[in-house]
Amino acid sequence: MSIFEYNGSALVAMVGKNCFAIASDRRLGVNLQTIATDFEKIYKIHGRLYLGLSGLGTDAQTLYQRLVFRHKLYQLREERDMKPETFASLVSAILYEKRFGPYFCQPVIAGLSDEDKPFICTMDSIGAKELAKDFVVAGTASESLYGACEAMFKPDLEPEELFEVVSQALLSSVDRDCLSGWGGHVYVVTPTEVTERILKGRMD
Repeated sequence: MSIFEYNGSALVAMVGKNCFAIASDRRLGVNLQTIATDFEKIYKIHGRLYLGLSGLGTDAQTLYQRLVFRHKLYQLREERDMKPETFASLVSAILYEKRFGPYFCQPVIAGLSDEDKPFICTMDSIGAKELAKDFVVAGTASESLYGACEAMFKPDLEPEELFEVVSQALLSSVDRDCLSGWGGHVYVVTPTEVTERILKGRMD
């Protein structure tokens, strides 16, 4: 079993009309044994920028702490929040720096630019970016997430429709992966508000 599958995870970010959604499952396991059912995989960087980390749970928390540190330094120096594109480059650089002994994480970055344009991107454990205009997925359930998102995504969805689509995609995908699941955690971010919801899924 790959080290990326040790704890299990499912992450998806999707673009709507001047908004985006980012969602994850809530399971933390050790191979097939479930350890926790309320594990946070999505982290807030600032009000318009969120980071999801799939892969090894310990590396995800370490990487998040390093990124928060670097973002706070940026805020002190520049007196503004980081743009999503800049933050994606920072994450990529930090991961590539450790390429010979990488963080076993696959990040998903989602944010709104200054013009309220949604930006989503994912990368592998050594920081090779993959940009997308519709959705990005990561984690052990990524294959079934691709299928569900391809089938359900429509461009320019309103926030409520986007929440419905991303939630259905996540819940139907984690049912087909035994290493992720146990409900979901969804953030829908618009220029004016952030909606956070917990989903109930199959508890087995």
